[in-house]
Amino acid sequence: MKPIIGITSDLEGRHLSVSMDNINSVVGAGAVPIVLPNLLDEENIDLLVEKIDGLLVTGGNDVDPTLFGEEPHPNLGGVYPERDAFEISIIKKALDLNKPILAICRGCQVLSIAAGGDIYQDIHAQYPGTLLQHSQKAPVWHASHYVDVNKDSLLFNITQAVKFKVNSFHHQAVRKVPENFEVCARSSDGVIEAFESRKHSFALGVQWHPECMTVKKDGPSLSIFDAFIKACKKKAQVLG
Repeated sequence: MKPIIGITSDLEGRHLSVSMDNINSVVGAGAVPIVLPNLLDEENIDLLVEKIDGLLVTGGNDVDPTLFGEEPHPNLGGVYPERDAFEISIIKKALDLNKPILAICRGCQVLSIAAGGDIYQDIHAQYPGTLLQHSQKAPVWHASHYVDVNKDSLLFNITQAVKFKVNSFHHQAVRKVPENFEVCARSSDGVIEAFESRKHSFALGVQWHPECMTVKKDGPSLSIFDAFIKACKKKAQVLG
């Protein structure tokens, strides 16, 4: 059977939205996507986590800094508290059940916060160093800068590459990696581009948007989704 993947949704006003790139990437890798609403009821979240075989945490707006003990920076963008609360809750529950998680861009940042880490509210104002362009002006499918991958990592095992190009659309980034997680990729300026769990079977956060690059048959992007769905299939078989 195909695994069922819960995909988190963006929230603006009374409307939910999910990029079709996320859905197409999941379907293309051999799974069935379900778009998750931003529910706050813990009982309903428990039921959702039980039903899905894996969790895809998507990109979107900024994250409320009070969730990791900071006041809002002047450069903080729009935040949606309902989405923050829902995603942090469902991530924690998925981690507790060791269900595979792929977290993308904002999702990467929320994964860090949910697991006990934190983020830069604005790398351009807070990062201690000269930055390359992290909000590219090129099309979403274009790989604009390189990342260097730790050879002793899940990400390397997935991509079989110590260096490859990614796209980039962010002004926030992971600062403190949570306990039991480790950095597995950085850009040339030192910004954390990916981190992964040492404790869970598959919990990977990437700062770029591989879902936008699968349409161009980008090798690392396709490999990331393929590995994620394979981990979800394996977890479903164990539970089934």
